[in-house]
Amino acid sequence: MPRGDLFSPLDPFQTGRLKVDDIHNLYWEQSGNPDGVPVLFLHGGPGAGASPTHRRFFDPTFYRIVILDQRGAGRSTPLGDLRNNDIPHLVADLEALRTHLGIDRWMVFGGSWGSTLSIAYAEAHPNRVIGLILRGIFLMRKSEIDWFLYGMKHIFPEAWAHFNAFIPAGERGDLLEAYWKRLTNPDPSVHLPAARVWSMYEGACSTLMPSPELVSASGEDNHALGLARIEAHYFRNNGLDPEDKLLRDIRTIRHIPAVIIQGRYDIVCPIRTADELHRAWPEADYIVVPDAGHSAMEPGVRTALVQATERFKTLR
Repeated sequence: MPRGDLFSPLDPFQTGRLKVDDIHNLYWEQSGNPDGVPVLFLHGGPGAGASPTHRRFFDPTFYRIVILDQRGAGRSTPLGDLRNNDIPHLVADLEALRTHLGIDRWMVFGGSWGSTLSIAYAEAHPNRVIGLILRGIFLMRKSEIDWFLYGMKHIFPEAWAHFNAFIPAGERGDLLEAYWKRLTNPDPSVHLPAARVWSMYEGACSTLMPSPELVSASGEDNHALGLARIEAHYFRNNGLDPEDKLLRDIRTIRHIPAVIIQGRYDIVCPIRTADELHRAWPEADYIVVPDAGHSAMEPGVRTALVQATERFKTLR
């Protein structure tokens, strides 16, 4: 019978920090089987950071589980720093970590923004990727960013009304610029309230059924600041040229075994993007979870992700 839930909690067998430039010092950890098949977990956001729960998608007797907090996120320092923080730098960081850990090839697992970075990394270094497990697809196009800022009000009007009302009426014509101005203000009394509202808006829209626990956790200061400031930075300074570059270059990785897992009622990253990805990449398995939203912790999504890591045990 296929496994349906997360593996038991576990601690890392190794943690460390990787200094990637004069600014950024990245937290990384390894857990599971030191001699197992390497798998890299890429967190969402950008800026959300990883948590101990993320180790539990993988059988620790089989996988060598590598987790990294990306630039400015989670336990990496400085928190929320935007300098030298773009997709090429993040891709280079993954290669630096792979080399540092002495890994030749690894599986890559990423959801939401993690799916964006997973695809970007695989397209840059296809020979280093054994397989891809992707959830809640986000490809960094303007239409997807505009949906986050304005479109989600059609499904979550209450959450969006709070997100919109935080900004004075005269600035609401450009919510991204208005939040950006506050999130990058050096005064915590300015940037922290804005970060909490932004992060809790996303949290409120991330599950099929209301999750007060997720919304509350989204408002925690460090999480909110890393998530909101770095998301706004990437949304405002999207460096993809052309903006659909990730989708256009899928042809370069269609030979890599992959699975796309998508909640039917994902409002943060709507299913249209996952459908477009699958049409460009028909070789990838495509699993639509019929009763789920965006979060990886939605029961059906969680089950599909664990079952994917179990199926991918055949890869080497």
